[in-house]
Parts: sequence; C-alpha cells; structure tokens
Amino acid sequence: MRSSRQSHRDYRSYSFWLDTVPDDLAPRPALESPLHIDVAIVGAGYTGLWTAYYLAEADPSLRIAVLEREVAGFGASGRNGGWCSPFFSADKQKLARLHGRERAVAMHRAVIDSVDEVGRVVELEGIDAQFVKGGSLSCVTQPGHLGRIQEDVEAQYQWGFTADDIRWLDADAASERIRVDGCLGAAFTPHCAALHPARLVRGLARAVERRGVEIYEHTPVTSIQPGAVTTPNGVVRADAIVRATEGYTPALPKLKRQIVPLYSLMIATEPLPESFWDTIGWSGRETLTDGRHMLVYAQRTSDDRIAIGGRGAPYHFGSQIDDLFDRDPRVFGSLREVIKSLWPQIGPFEVSHTWGGPLGVPRDWHSSVGLDKNTGIAWAGGYVGDGVSTSNLAGRTLADLIGGHDGDLLMLPWVDHHSRRWEPEPLRWVGANLALHVMTSADRAEVRTGRPARRAKLAKRLLGM
Repeated sequence: MRSSRQSHRDYRSYSFWLDTVPDDLAPRPALESPLHIDVAIVGAGYTGLWTAYYLAEADPSLRIAVLEREVAGFGASGRNGGWCSPFFSADKQKLARLHGRERAVAMHRAVIDSVDEVGRVVELEGIDAQFVKGGSLSCVTQPGHLGRIQEDVEAQYQWGFTADDIRWLDADAASERIRVDGCLGAAFTPHCAALHPARLVRGLARAVERRGVEIYEHTPVTSIQPGAVTTPNGVVRADAIVRATEGYTPALPKLKRQIVPLYSLMIATEPLPESFWDTIGWSGRETLTDGRHMLVYAQRTSDDRIAIGGRGAPYHFGSQIDDLFDRDPRVFGSLREVIKSLWPQIGPFEVSHTWGGPLGVPRDWHSSVGLDKNTGIAWAGGYVGDGVSTSNLAGRTLADLIGGHDGDLLMLPWVDHHSRRWEPEPLRWVGANLALHVMTSADRAEVRTGRPARRAKLAKRLLGM
C-alpha cells in the first residue's frame, strides 16, 4: 500500500531540476505481488538505471526490474549540480598506493571516457538533457589557492596527462571564458559537460522501459538477501541483485556504517538578463569551481540562471536522512554571498529555488563497484558527489560482471574494492563534523592571510581523503 506521506509528496519541490522536467512526475505503479526475475535493481537513480540500460542492451531476453522507494531521480540523480565530470573520488596518488600506477591512470581515463559515453547515449536516445561539453574551470580567487592549483596542473603531467587534458590559464585567458572578480588564473579541463540532471535521469528511465525493463515506484525495499529482495507487497526473487542506493544505503539493515550521507545544498537564481552575461561571458557553459577546501560548484543553466552548490551542511547523528536537512538557511546565505563575491556586477538578484540532499561517502573516499559471486549481490556507489559520469561507468561494469563478460572495465581498480566501515557513533558524528569545521576555518584563514592553511591537511586525514 502507498503511504499518505508518499501520496501527497510534491516531487517538484525537491530541486530546481525536478521542478523543470517536462513530465508530471506521477509515480509509476508500485509492485503489488511477488515477482521472480533475472535481475532486481534496488534504486532508480543513475546507477540503477544505467545498469538496467546496459544489461538490457547486452541481452534483451533478461527479465529486469527496478525497485524505487519514491520516483526515478528522487535522490541525488535529480538534485545534483549537473556536472558530468572527469573526476574520480580517490586521487591518483591514493589509487597508485593501493593498486599501482598503471591502474590508477586507467581508472581516471575510464571516468574521462564516461563523459563522452553519457553524451553518446543522450544523443542516441533523444534525451533532452541539455548536455553541453564546455569543460570546467577551477579558478584561483585567493592568493593562498594559487600554488595548490598550479601544482595540481603540473602534477597531472607527471601521470602522463597532457595539455589536451588539463592546462593552466593565466588571468586574461581565464577571463576570456568567464570573468570572475579577482581571478588570478584557472586550471581548465575540456573533459566536463554541464547538463540538466533530472532530465537525464527521467529520460534514462523511459529509455530502459523501451527496452522492456520494468520500473516499480513507491516500492520501498526493507531488506536485501541472497536471491531475494523484500518489499511490503511481496518478495522479489532474482538470480542477481544490484544495490544502487548511494546516500540512502544506511537505511538498509546491517549497512548503517557502510556509507555516510553528507548533505550538499544548492540555490538557483532567477534567469539573469542578457546585460549580465554580456559583462561576464560564460557563453560556453563551462562548469566552475574555485580553490576553497569547502567545495563550491556552479553552472550556467540553459535558461540563463546560475545554479551553485556547496558542502557546508553538517553531518547528522546516526547517519540520519530527513527532508528537513535539505534546507539550511545558513548554507543558502553563504551561497548567495559566493555569487556576489565572484560576480559583484550581478547587483540585486532573486533566488528562485533552494534545495539539497545526501550524497554517499565511503570511509576511504574511494568509489567501488562489484559482484559477490557467492550471493549474487552486486553494488556500486560511494561517488562523493561525482556520480553523474562515474555511475555510467558503474552501469557498464555491472552489466559485464552480471553478464559474465570479460573486458578492460573489469580490470579497473575500483572493481571489488571494499572500503572499511565508518566508526560507530558518537565517533562518526564528532569526526565528520570536526573535519568539516576545520576545512571551513582553513578557508577563512586563507582569505585572511593569503597563504595556504596547513589545518586543511588535518581535516582530510580525519575524513580519510
């Protein structure tokens, strides 16, 4: 049965992106009776839907069902910053220590390739996701950021990457793309696309249905066991089960400490006048961030808004997830101030939408994908906010694992990687929020002194970055 809470939920209110999709977000029918299929997928976000897409493409005879507590794209897939980025959660140094240099480089190359694969499928399936591959700028807006970002560019060349992958732009060259107040230069990579994330996930849901995949919405999963997924209206039995629950994983039995749900919040302005864009440029729809430790991320939307997000919200005790946490006036106020500091010429402006949601963070900040052949249970996630492209790679990898196919994807170092569990409470709450506080204070110190803040390294060690 559908709860009254679910029946009356206004899905459009959960993000600017969900509010502007060209469908009514009416839930698909819920599962009403037990089911026996080949593959059951728990979660109708990017990971679950990409997996269904590539499985159905490889073997149209497979019986595949996707089970979703709310509606497709309700979670991070319908609320993120709209960056289809080339970034992987674990940096090359960490991957090389764990898996070797060659596999570390291969991992990052695979994510880069996934940006183009998303673009290919969007075009093939006729999904109007407003996909524009304009690249990404990491702007230096404080002297304390300069050395860190320049050194990162140079470090990429030591890994075999070239100026075709990332390069330093001086202040004038950076301003030719986007004029940011006080910008001292920027790192630029062409391997990033801006898109409308909810249009992508909703279009992907329709694409998998065209391939015969069944999607059951308003169907919460209460447990996952070998060969069986339990729902209120019956058990789904399947040879293979995919857990694609990302930031909502702690709600499942025995997985409370598998992933920490950290909240990222966003605002979107009203459409801004042509005179503003004439002043700052940004005609290529590049994505944009700067060198601060508490990440901000922005894009120019297709209808001429600035959509910008940040990570200043606290971790909530016991890995709680609640709609109340989606909105924090303090964080929204900070994001308004970021816009005004980057583009003072904006003048008075209205914010049309405020929203947020949880993203999944493993203890070692190392995304993973895998299949336990003994149980038939597969998983993917822990994207730490870079899931738009990485989830596509996960879907292709899971399709190979479940289908028993060999290939280069199965040699990537995130396959069958197991992160250790997060600490029990209250250590988890103390450590996570202390680290967030230290990173915020490091940003303030760098603004005040113009020098890099050493305390940021302490925060990263606490978080396992």
